[in-house]
Amino acid sequence: MDKVRIAYEMDEDILTEAKGLGAKADALKDVLYEKKLPFTGWVDYAANIPEETLSRIEKTAREIAGRCAYLVVIGIGGSYLGAKAALSFIDRADSKQPGEWPEVVFAGFNVSGTYHRKLIERIKGGDICLLVISKSGGTLEPSVAFLALKQLLTEKYGRERALSRIYAITDAASGKLKAEADANGYTSFALPADIGGRYSVLTPVGLLPLAAAGIDIRQILAGAASAERDDLTEAAKTLACVRAALESRKDVETFAFFDPSVEDFVSWSLQLFGESEGKDGRGAFPVGVGISRDLHSLGQFFQDGKQIFYETLLFVEEPTEDITITGPDAGDYAGRTYHEFNRAVLEGMTCAHRAVGVPVIRVYIPKNSAWCFGQLVYVFELTCALTGLLMGVDPFNQPGVEAYKKGMLEYLAGAGGAGR
Repeated sequence: MDKVRIAYEMDEDILTEAKGLGAKADALKDVLYEKKLPFTGWVDYAANIPEETLSRIEKTAREIAGRCAYLVVIGIGGSYLGAKAALSFIDRADSKQPGEWPEVVFAGFNVSGTYHRKLIERIKGGDICLLVISKSGGTLEPSVAFLALKQLLTEKYGRERALSRIYAITDAASGKLKAEADANGYTSFALPADIGGRYSVLTPVGLLPLAAAGIDIRQILAGAASAERDDLTEAAKTLACVRAALESRKDVETFAFFDPSVEDFVSWSLQLFGESEGKDGRGAFPVGVGISRDLHSLGQFFQDGKQIFYETLLFVEEPTEDITITGPDAGDYAGRTYHEFNRAVLEGMTCAHRAVGVPVIRVYIPKNSAWCFGQLVYVFELTCALTGLLMGVDPFNQPGVEAYKKGMLEYLAGAGGAGR
């Protein structure tokens, strides 16, 4: 089967230090797989998701697909980034599920009135279902979006029919959204208590909207489960050791995508690594870079600017579609494909950047399949958790995010709220 591959081009001293971290990483991997830390339920979730849960997700997805033209996913951070990444990444021809499927759109990841007004104007003419995703139900951004969109549903269908079109993924036992779902009879799924939001894409959080879009979620889970085998967990461990060695040398990690289908996956990766590793004054700041687009804007800095970064390059080896250059004006490009040009950019960029000392990690993605998406997600999740533990930080909490939420709520309750 297809398998993600990882290659390294960097100075030997970095690789030597990374190799020296191998025994410690092995011990930490055992800690993860033995569930000795909180919030490690994601470790083998894909291989062990109950059939009852999976069948219920698929049944609910078919129900949603039969009822609406638009499924609005309301959530922020890990509640939407993973599903959005998969929708962009996975070639729908890979789906084995037939039929017509709703367009999945997203709300509640910002507090822009302009964005949400335009979204409402775009979707209000079609049939709509809402999927609200929040462990607590108290996060500001999705909460206000949910209020606006519930009002849209009520105006369109009346209160009782509107409530029947709302689906929820939330805490199994408590919280504002759990109480509302129970009171109003929303069809709901539990967000596993031992899995944090940014590690939740392979749970109902990601699986339900993807199944509703017609994607074969069993293939996603099979790809993720395949990554739990020794060779790919070993690859994730090695990548974690290399990243931990680089963290003491570099301040920035650039995640570069060579195909737009990978851009949203990079956005998901930025949250995964940034929120997991950026603690106690540690971690490399993750940024997303589009290649070759950004070589014509940031390329000068990459080549000759302050060398504070290393590069992780995500390259799809077998494009879903391609174009061969033909015609009387083709000249030296006759018979060449876009994929050849993209690979030339990869090789030329790597050669130039290595010449000035930039460390390079290449992540080869076989193709844009559901299987490869699941595999890539799991490799990155395991890599991230191990890198954080090697650095001595807790990769499963987010105290800085909680600090911003506290300040925002204090503002709303104080002078900011009083001055409306």
